[in-house]
Amino acid sequence: MKLLKKIFWGIELLAGALIISYFTAPALADDLVSPHYTFTEQSLGSSGLYGSQSPNYQSEQALGILGLSTSASTNIQVQAGNITTGDPSLTFIVDSQNVNLGNFSASTASTATATFEVLDYTSYGYIVQIYGSPPALVGGSGHTLAAMSSAGPSVAGTEQFGINVVANTSPVSLGANPDHGQFGFGSAATGYNTTNNYKYVSSDTIATGPKSSGNTIYTISYVINVNELTPGGVYTGGQTLICTATY
Repeated sequence: MKLLKKIFWGIELLAGALIISYFTAPALADDLVSPHYTFTEQSLGSSGLYGSQSPNYQSEQALGILGLSTSASTNIQVQAGNITTGDPSLTFIVDSQNVNLGNFSASTASTATATFEVLDYTSYGYIVQIYGSPPALVGGSGHTLAAMSSAGPSVAGTEQFGINVVANTSPVSLGANPDHGQFGFGSAATGYNTTNNYKYVSSDTIATGPKSSGNTIYTISYVINVNELTPGGVYTGGQTLICTATY
């Protein structure tokens, strides 16, 4: 299973984000109800129901694999379930479709960020790869900014194009570490996981997730430096992100 998204950067407004999702809805059991109490989280299976009750209260439980729902009262709500569907799913969302790096200067770096998310359930993990060329001059010589083939720091006055997928303090406070939420386990890949070091090689893996790794939000940090000989003009281009489930 492969999911593809594209990040563009430049001065033109491009199409909005496309979200591709693969989910199988859970099977829901009927509510347990008495005149004074409702219990809407349960599972029904081969072990049957076991209940206890009084004139104003009834409780029923079961062991099984199908139930998943919500129980609620005026002051509390519980969402639970013992086993969800075993079907694998992989959701990939690019939250930032457009990146504007502003005006280039030989004395200071230009920076920007973009975010994407991966939600992985029983797919035995995933990798995210990035493809595309560095920014290129529109018209004229067609000059392309020099990509950083190995990880290194931002150096003002040296032509560079690089990214990473972690939080940085140089050349400015930039980006964020992968946000795992409560259950995510994804991480930035080697070469793109060191603070204040940037790199860009098309087709590189920039993020990975282990088996059934939950939801992770990634932030790509972009850094561009130019020198005094870099041709002036408008630079534009884009990258394609490909998320592939691993089995």
